[in-house]
Amino acid sequence: MTFQLLEASQETGIDILGALKDMIEKTGFAAFDKWQYPVMLVIACVLIYLAVGKKYEPLLLLPIAFGMLLANLPFGGIMDPPSDANGNVGGLLYYLHLGVELKIFPCLIFMAVGAMTDFGPMIANPISLLLGAAAQGGIFLVFILARLIGFSNLDAACTAIIGGADGPTAIYVTVMLNPELLPAIAIAAYSYMALIPLIQPPLMKLCTTKAERRIEMKQLREVSKTEKIVFPVAVSLLVILLIPDTAPLIGSLMFGNLIRECGVTERLSKTLQNELCNIVTVMLGLSVGAMASGTNFLQLRTLEIIVMGLCAFCFATVCGLLGGKLLCKLTRGKINPLIGAAGVSAVPMAARVCQKVGQQENPRNFLLMHAMGPNVAGVIGSAVAAGFFMMTFGG
Repeated sequence: MTFQLLEASQETGIDILGALKDMIEKTGFAAFDKWQYPVMLVIACVLIYLAVGKKYEPLLLLPIAFGMLLANLPFGGIMDPPSDANGNVGGLLYYLHLGVELKIFPCLIFMAVGAMTDFGPMIANPISLLLGAAAQGGIFLVFILARLIGFSNLDAACTAIIGGADGPTAIYVTVMLNPELLPAIAIAAYSYMALIPLIQPPLMKLCTTKAERRIEMKQLREVSKTEKIVFPVAVSLLVILLIPDTAPLIGSLMFGNLIRECGVTERLSKTLQNELCNIVTVMLGLSVGAMASGTNFLQLRTLEIIVMGLCAFCFATVCGLLGGKLLCKLTRGKINPLIGAAGVSAVPMAARVCQKVGQQENPRNFLLMHAMGPNVAGVIGSAVAAGFFMMTFGG
């Protein structure tokens, strides 16, 4: 075959073999001599399987995985910045990822979360704020642990915030402190959020007694409309004045909640909860995934982040449970310690897990609304922890 091509080249005066070689070198297959590309494509396909086949946080994990797939197809140029030298206007995902780089997408997601969140259970039982705060102890424990094993302050802060089980907060902090870690942080954060039903129940049973898990709690009082309207305004004033760096996250969260509760902006509330949330989720996921190139993702530090992130999440759960046990003692058995595990801000998954574990021990136990108090308090708590890290290490 090669001989026939040589003869044809001589007869026509066209270098057919050279043309074929040039054509092959311009395809993406020619770049597969670099091992990072096939490895990243395999990782992307595994994440797609987990999102579709196992339904692990599919709304965000699927866009992240596909963004990773697109960015690691050689010569696709989908993340190329614009260049005057060769007239390249830049790749599609380069422009989308500016929403992450400029910290726009996380704030918009927080606005949508605020519009979807009912803070009524926390207002009805203010003591649940303490449980939301207690769960954040896991973040600071892992920060200390990460520093002890050699992480820098910035890397330790980005990794520890995974313990808050709040994807947008983790993304925001990482973009502020060390954007190179963003793909690993985002994938770890959303993976552990999806695994809450598997991770938390063993820790709940380890940290509480059967008698504690059987405790029934009284029905919460009804919260007035005025309280729900005043709450986001009061939280914004107090938290942002105390820690100014929380302004983008807390401000967005509370604005979304005010839109929900005021009763005169129903159309805006529905837009935040549905159209805006869905559009931004797609763009955020694709952008984060596209930043996961082989050179910055396939490192030992990525594995360390995944392991330390799991520790942060487990420590946060345990801290919340210990806080619940303490309040159970102080209130003489009026609080079920299980609701402390909902202090991580994965709303409403953590609260549902508390309900399920509680009913396994006592079918008459209805802990869902009680657990929602610490759950939504955890959203505020993780944003405050994020603001503390940014204020301390953000320069």
